[in-house]
Amino acid sequence: MPGHRGLSHRRGGDTTRLLPDVAVKRLPVYLRALGDMQASGQEIVSSAELALRTRLTSEQIRKDLAMLGGFGTRGVGYRLDTLAASIRAVLGLDREVPVALVGAGHLGTALARYNQSRRQQPRIVAAFDADPAKVGQHLGGAVVRAMDELPSVIAALGVRMAIIAVPAPAAQTVADQLVAAGCDVVLNFAPVRVALPERVRVHNVDLAMELEALAYYVRAELPAAPGP
Repeated sequence: MPGHRGLSHRRGGDTTRLLPDVAVKRLPVYLRALGDMQASGQEIVSSAELALRTRLTSEQIRKDLAMLGGFGTRGVGYRLDTLAASIRAVLGLDREVPVALVGAGHLGTALARYNQSRRQQPRIVAAFDADPAKVGQHLGGAVVRAMDELPSVIAALGVRMAIIAVPAPAAQTVADQLVAAGCDVVLNFAPVRVALPERVRVHNVDLAMELEALAYYVRAELPAAPGP
């Protein structure tokens, strides 16, 4: 996908595309750091302090936040509450963001429980599985439903974001079902890339491939194997 495909949000009544993808991915990092500081009672933060907490540069942070509007005061910093609220609004987290989860296996269960423990938006509000034995079970804050209920439930709840946590052979079929039901944002944990229309935003997270790639760095630190 194009590197500069950005996020739309409203400013002054107009919808404007402002942020490139790389900046959008940094906003949750800022939001997490701001939340930690708010929890400790802090009210003001400088770009330098935010840089230390996020391991980003002060210059990059100032550029990102400048794209959101003028929130900072030179020589003083940013008000945590104002900045956090602004970032949440830009990301759309100031309203309910319902999410559907397909796959109630070990990974899906872990994702649902983590999402419930965070008690933040986006929220998993519906779960689905093809295994009749799992239907009716509680998964995080949702009840597992049969796959044939997916279109009606997604339409009723206004879901546009979905998580795929199914085995590779089922991933494409599930992805097609989600798009047909109205989802246009997909987080795919299946160990295969799915092919979807250009209008659909897909993020692929293959845990096995990530571990395989990281294994290189472990091996790189080991001494060479002795010869015969």
